[in-house]
Parts: sequence; structure tokens; C-alpha cells
Amino acid sequence: MKIQRLSEQLASQIAAGEVVERPSSVVKELVENAIDAGATTINIDVRQGGRESIQIADNGQGITAEDIETAFLRHATSKLTAIEDLNAIRTLGFRGEALAAIAAVSQLTIVSRAEGADAGTRLVLEAGVVVNRETVGAPQGTVIAVENLFYNVPARLKFLKTAATEKRLIDEFVTRYALAYPQIRFRLTHNGRITFQSSGSGQVRDVLVAIYGPEIARQLLEIGDWRLETESETSNHSPLATRHSPLEVTGFVGPPGVHFANRGQITLFVNGRWVKDSQLTYAVIQAYHTLLPSGRYPLGLIFMQLPPDEVDVNVHPTKIEVRFRHDKAPFGTVQRAVRQTLVADAPTRQMSAWALGSNEAESPGWMGSLSQESFIPAQAAQADLALSWLDELDGESSELPIVTDHSATESQLPIMRVVGQVGASYIITEGPEGLFLIDQQAAHQRALFEQLQAEWAEDRVTVQTLSTGTAVTLSPSQAKLLEQFQDAVARVGLQFEAFGPNTFMVRAVPKLAASADPARLLVAVVTVLEQSKGVVEEAGLVTAVCQTISLRPGQALTAAQMEQLIHNLEKCTDPFTDPQGNPTFIYLSVAQLAREFGRI
Repeated sequence: MKIQRLSEQLASQIAAGEVVERPSSVVKELVENAIDAGATTINIDVRQGGRESIQIADNGQGITAEDIETAFLRHATSKLTAIEDLNAIRTLGFRGEALAAIAAVSQLTIVSRAEGADAGTRLVLEAGVVVNRETVGAPQGTVIAVENLFYNVPARLKFLKTAATEKRLIDEFVTRYALAYPQIRFRLTHNGRITFQSSGSGQVRDVLVAIYGPEIARQLLEIGDWRLETESETSNHSPLATRHSPLEVTGFVGPPGVHFANRGQITLFVNGRWVKDSQLTYAVIQAYHTLLPSGRYPLGLIFMQLPPDEVDVNVHPTKIEVRFRHDKAPFGTVQRAVRQTLVADAPTRQMSAWALGSNEAESPGWMGSLSQESFIPAQAAQADLALSWLDELDGESSELPIVTDHSATESQLPIMRVVGQVGASYIITEGPEGLFLIDQQAAHQRALFEQLQAEWAEDRVTVQTLSTGTAVTLSPSQAKLLEQFQDAVARVGLQFEAFGPNTFMVRAVPKLAASADPARLLVAVVTVLEQSKGVVEEAGLVTAVCQTISLRPGQALTAAQMEQLIHNLEKCTDPFTDPQGNPTFIYLSVAQLAREFGRI
């Protein structure tokens, strides 16, 4: 087959496919241009999810009459002049492709008047070809109307989603940029109806209220000014904290009680650009380790600022992916910033229906809620749980740790009286103004976790040397992982040595796990290593150990053992959830009981 050069029109349509994937791509490119032009007001009007028309109006600098046609040529831009400029991009747009790509697959009209110009220019294009130009009266700024998107590319049009889906994607983009640029007044309308608008007050919390409503916005926690030191500043010191460093993290995160079914509420901005980065998203999720129920994800709004030459934004035509010069530094800084924000909030966090994973209005009956004044929160200091082992209790062997130091910090739970056990899995206790139904496995895991984590944090995990080692054979990939992270595993008290091909001999275990099966412990830890994807959090290893040795549902307890377990839970810093974020108990108030029995 003869090689031939593609026509300019066909080449433009192919290039457009890389930049304009759907209506939300058009909105993204045009809004970013408006922001780069210094607009303080941006109005977006969409019809039929963008299939019929998209109109973006701004009050920015505008385009001069002599440049307006040039703006629609491929690789025409005012934001780059030399190849060196690619190393320090300071604008959202820079590739000079967006306007040409949009015009190539639509019927487009632009009206623009530049700052200081006496009149504006109206330009009409079809499939990228200018069909009309005239001078018109217009306010300063630019209005671009994109109609019949993909009318000349039926294959692309066929693969568009429903109008509702395209509308949702546009909503997602506009609201995210309203958060990043609270000083700009955004207004979004669908089919003539206003669906979102921000005040342009410059306050991010005002935008949060507009997006999430006042109840969630009120609960969001603000991340302080976190910075990463330069290499010359760090040397052997902590990687956090100076105010002269290039990497800064700010933003807002939700408390553990506010969570969602997917990662969609984690939003990342780098130098004012909305980006998608799986590693940074994972950093936010990891910061909530042990605080959220399994399968639930937090709300996070993360703003990162760093010198333009530290990040490469010229990775993909859509400019939604970036690469960092020091790729590990952003991960660690984001994770620490979010985690410390959550930790700092823990002493003042109030119990609520969300904190217990319940809502009285939606789930009447046993899934009750606690009033805001039910408990007085503990002090910020970590509870010093000095747990020891009982060999016998009421004539029965026991693996329940007890609290021997009664000088621990003030409990976040009220004093509770044990009533009994249900289904050999749940402990019923009576507290002030109601009943508590406690999951014995979750409560035991929490007590074990805080004890082992406290020891691990001080690098003093007490170990029990095994009189006879236990051999464990793993797959080759598992064996390689275990050898790679041997030091991290040893820090949680699990000591082993090589014992043949892919086989290891467990020599010591954490004292808390002295009666547990060493093989099960090692396999549980290896499973965490496999799931970590190369970023091992030692808190995850602690959790794996605690899960393996904790009580199981169906295990009957004596009255003394139940009292001991409740006492341990009362002494925990965070007694409300187990290490996976699941609730340790639910609460049923006397008022709820009265309603159930028709007393109210």
C-alpha cells in the first residue's frame, strides 16, 4: 500500500481525538483558558449534556482581532516561546492544541474583545474552517459557543454516554475548579437551569458549602501548611516542617465519620491544576488506615504547590497526568499531612451518628446514635495501655489482655456495667441513659492494636522466643517480598530466618501473640505485603497481627473476661472503631427503647 500524507482536515480530527474525548473535555479546556486569561467570572451553559451545545463566557483579557484566527491554528499559543519554557509551566494551558481540536469536531462561534480594544470580533468556524468573520460590539472577555460536537465524527458521537452521565462529568470538573479558584465566580447551567454557582468570595469553605452542603462542610478538617525540606535542608533530620521548602500541602479532609463508596471524593491539585494520580490518592487513603470501614473511602481536597521545574505537566494531551522530579516526596508529605490532621482532631472529635456508622433517622431501632454531649473526649496524649497476659481466669485459660495501669488518660467512654453476652459474639452493657451492644472481636482487636502500636512506635515490641521454630513455605514471589521487608516485619515482633528455598523458620513472635499459630501470623503479614504494592505501612502489619490473634465470633466468655475486655476498651484512645474502621459498638438510648415500646 502506498504511503501518503493525510489531509490537514483528517489530521486535525485525529489530533482532536487525543484532546477532546467528550463534552467535559471541551468544558475543561475552555475553562482553563478562561482562568489563564485572568477571568473573575466564568459562566458555563450546557445543553443536553454538551451534545447539543456548550457555551463558556468569561471576563478575562480577551483575544485581539489580529490574533483571533491564529488562535485556532494547531500548535498556536501565547504561553510558550521557547523549548526551555516547557521546564517551568505556570499556566493551565500551553500546548496550543485545544481550540484547534475543538473547532475541528464542531460548529464553533467565538466573540471576543481584548482589553483596551474599541470593538470585538465574531468568528464562525465549521470543522475548523473559518466561514464568517465580523466586527461586533461586545464587553471585554470571550464567549465561545460549541454546537453539534462530533457532528462530523459519527464514530466518536456514537460512543458518548447518556446526557445524564456527561452532565455529571461536567459537574465534577466545574465544582473541582471552583474549589481550586475560590476567587473566581463560577456559574453552571444545564438546559437553562442553574445547577451550581460559587460566590467568588475567595473562601474555599464557601465553595465547600455550595458543593457538599453546610452539614458536611462544617465537619471538614483544614490541613495546616505542610512543607517538605529541600535536600540540603533535610540531611539527617525529619523531612517535614521548614517554611522555605519547595513542596507545600494544604486543603481539607473529612473526619473518619464522613466516608463514601468510592475514591471519587478525593481531589488532587498540583499548582492549581486538577490531576489524577493513583499514588497520591493512595497516600490519602493510607492516612485513614484503621479509621474507615472496609470498602469505604474518605473525602479529601489536597492542594500541592511546588516550583514549576519540579513537576512535568507535559505528559498527556489532556494535561491531567503529571510526573514529579522527586516522586516519593509528594507521597510521604501528603500522607503525613492528612494523618496528622486526623490525629490532631481526634481529641476533640464528638460522637455522632456518622461516627458510629448509623443514623437514627434512617435506621430506627438497634442502630441508634449518640448525642453530641454524650461523652467528654479524652486528652490528646496516647493512652498508655500496659497490657499483660493472664494464664487463668475463673478457672479457664484466657488470651485476653488486661489493663494494669489505671493511671491512663481519661476514657472516652462512660463507665459500663456488663449485662451478658449474645450469640457468643456480642457483649451487652448498661451505660448512662442506654445500652451498648459491643462486638467482642472488634473491641479485642482495638485493644490489641493500641498496645502493639504503642510498643512499635517506641521500637520496643516485646517478643516471645519460640522453644521450637515453625517452618513456613511460601511462593517464590512471597518469599522475595518477605526478604525485602524483613526489617519492617521484625519491628512488629515477628522474627524469622531463611530455612531452605522459599522456606522460613519463625523464631519469635510478639508476646501478645505468644499462644497464636506462628505460621498463620507469618502468612497474614505476607498477605499485607502483597497488597501493599511496594509501599509498606507498618501499621498495616500491626493490624494483620491483631486480626490473627483476636477473639473470634462464637467464643463464649465468662463475666470476668467480659469485664476485662470492656475495661480495656474504655482505656483505648480511639475506642469507637476496630483497626479496619468498623464500629466496636452500637448504642441504644432509653428514649429509643421507649419509642420501640410505644412509650413515646
